[in-house]
Amino acid sequence: MGISSIAQKALEQGKGILRLAPTWVPRSFCVPGRRIKLHPDDYYVLGGARGGIDERWLSSTTPAKNGPLTGENEGLSAIVYNDGSGDQQILLKDAVEELKGELIGDRLWDEYKSWPMYSKFFDNMGPLPHHIHHNDEHAALIGQNGKPEAYYFPPQLNNHGGDFPYTFFGITPGTTKEQIKECLMNFNKGDNKITNYSSAFRLEPGTGWDVPPGMLHAPGSLCTYEPQKASDVFAMYQSLVNEAIVPEELLWNGTPEDRKGDYDQLMEVIDWELNTNPNMLETRFMRPKPVKDIAEMEAEGYIENWVCYLNEAFSAKELTVLPGQTVTIRDAAAYGIIVMQGHGKFGVWDIETPALIRYGQLTNDEFFVSEKAAKEGVVISNPSANDPIVILKHFGPLNPDLVL
Repeated sequence: MGISSIAQKALEQGKGILRLAPTWVPRSFCVPGRRIKLHPDDYYVLGGARGGIDERWLSSTTPAKNGPLTGENEGLSAIVYNDGSGDQQILLKDAVEELKGELIGDRLWDEYKSWPMYSKFFDNMGPLPHHIHHNDEHAALIGQNGKPEAYYFPPQLNNHGGDFPYTFFGITPGTTKEQIKECLMNFNKGDNKITNYSSAFRLEPGTGWDVPPGMLHAPGSLCTYEPQKASDVFAMYQSLVNEAIVPEELLWNGTPEDRKGDYDQLMEVIDWELNTNPNMLETRFMRPKPVKDIAEMEAEGYIENWVCYLNEAFSAKELTVLPGQTVTIRDAAAYGIIVMQGHGKFGVWDIETPALIRYGQLTNDEFFVSEKAAKEGVVISNPSANDPIVILKHFGPLNPDLVL
């Protein structure tokens, strides 16, 4: 059976909702925080040279950029289709290219010819180095898209805060460009001390942050739900974190070959005005915002909040279906979901929240909803007398429903 017929049959089987397999991604420079439900024996299943698995990518048509050891299809989500004789898998990327607007909607297909975002769980025991994601202009120099991203810290995955639940954002006002450039030039001298020129904010489960491209940030150690534009471009600007040396090759990651070694190029990637904004908390911090009146939603059996809403490249909601309730939820755009808590029915699918997942094991906690199914409305039933169903939903650019 060809890819096209599997994609079409999977869409028909799910009544417009595709079941996805878990997508695990290692990072050689990270130590797993062990909060993303992977079996304890499987965090290093790909081998020590690959590093620990500390990310699960969601609704991804974006390949991971993990150097020469990167596995085939690493970072790419797969659709699961059962033809009665067993499970088959095809890439979500291939299904989008085949089904086009039938899956993601004509608005997104006509504009992007792809699914232009993905989300992930990022789960590191310690902080990441102060780093930056390039904007579209700089990323285009190496054939990639720019990368805005956002954070939300799900309470269900944060029973502990890791080693450093604080994130550095930006550059302290009053810092000079010469001081930052000196830090970059000192990258191979141990600690280049770039976070001396930044401010850290304590991270709070149930809240989030917006991180535009061009802004330096050193993510803290909470387990993070991270919607972002379809890109894996970055450069590490901090040379030592948690007493671990960051390889110099990561400083120049994202730099065109003809400008590697040029520290002025690294400085050009920094959006200076954005980084030195004195109102970082006011402009980048996100508390959940109800999609409509809370009492009205509760009377209908659910509560839904926007949790990522400051960047037009993507958005995200947290949906809670109250115990014993059946609701119909309509959205104006296609979206991916990950089930965070509870069990029940999501359209034609049984959904459940696994406590532990083996590497390669299939689950019933991740799905992709076509635009048509989203507009018609998804019926969600919660049979539990006690436990809510909690779902995170990630959307592509310019969500028509996002009016704040």
